Amino acid sequence: MQCFRPRGKKPARETEKTAVVEERQQLSQSQPVGRDDNEVQQASKYQLSRLMRPDDSNLAGNVHGGIILKMIEEAGCIIGTRHCNVQNGDRCLAALVRVEKTEFLSPMFIGEVAHVTAEITFTSKHSLEVQVKVIGENVLTGAKKLASKAALWYVPCSLKNVEKIMEVPPIKYASAEQEEEGRKRYEAQKMERMETKARIEEAVAPPANPEQHTVGFSQSSLIHLVGPSDCTLHDYVHGGATMKLMDEVAGIVAARHCNTNIVTASVDAINFHRKIKKGCVLTVTGRLTFISNKSMEIEVMVDASSMVEAEMRKYRAVTAFFTYISLDKDNKPLPVPSLKIESEDEQRRFDEGKARYLQNKAKRLSNNQGQQ
Repeated sequence: MQCFRPRGKKPARETEKTAVVEERQQLSQSQPVGRDDNEVQQASKYQLSRLMRPDDSNLAGNVHGGIILKMIEEAGCIIGTRHCNVQNGDRCLAALVRVEKTEFLSPMFIGEVAHVTAEITFTSKHSLEVQVKVIGENVLTGAKKLASKAALWYVPCSLKNVEKIMEVPPIKYASAEQEEEGRKRYEAQKMERMETKARIEEAVAPPANPEQHTVGFSQSSLIHLVGPSDCTLHDYVHGGATMKLMDEVAGIVAARHCNTNIVTASVDAINFHRKIKKGCVLTVTGRLTFISNKSMEIEVMVDASSMVEAEMRKYRAVTAFFTYISLDKDNKPLPVPSLKIESEDEQRRFDEGKARYLQNKAKRLSNNQGQQ
């Protein structure tokens, strides 16, 4: 049977072919090479959302802090990588080097949706700051809450040569004051990273039969072999995967000390000192350093060693301080058992932890007064 085709109209196959060509042209025009300032500015914001499932939570139904940290890092990595690829040159991937103090303001539970919004707030020549907020939504009631917030620093590493740090395209600031505040944060985190690297110390193995409520009693370690699912396109570990492991270890330490339900309250700066490659064995160790009436500070250290490169010795890759609180069955804070100090080193770490606790408390009071 012969089909009739009106004069002046293209056949369906030709129309589809034309549409495909036009679509390819649009895609080629939307590539990051040579984008204008407006497109660069649009690339500085990103949002992802995910439903919290049973495997994201502890036995009490609270979502693990490590899950939130992993989502925060994923959003930061995506927006950082997109922004750094808006210019000509080698393609690159944003690598996490530091996470500023992360506040867990409200707990999240199974069935809630986490909305993670990331925005680039400062760029230097070779690094960028990404500020992230996590909004928790109860989809049944429509209620929303600010669950977490954090600031992360990334550097763009070339896909051709991971050791090559690329230049970061600048962003537009709303005011000169905003740019100056960002520069101050940049200089402060740079100095703190150097100081932290200078005071790295080894984790001492606990005694054979430690007494309850001592540092040795709750100290815990986790051994993890880095596989492909943990890694980026460079075959180096995602920062979010490492932070999730660190939170798991810190949670074990806190639970052993309290023997109650515990949740992550905050995380002091997480410093990524060296890259971790696929095939490495990670030893993630956590130990108590300070305890107040209702909170616990836990130092977490990540050491890496290669299974295939014999010349690569064990090295310190990441360090951080996690703060946990103990909760009752109604999710209300419980008093934390006192920490028994057994050595001069433990006393020194306790005093340093107390100083951080008082400093953070003063900052919270200052911020609250400023908001009022």
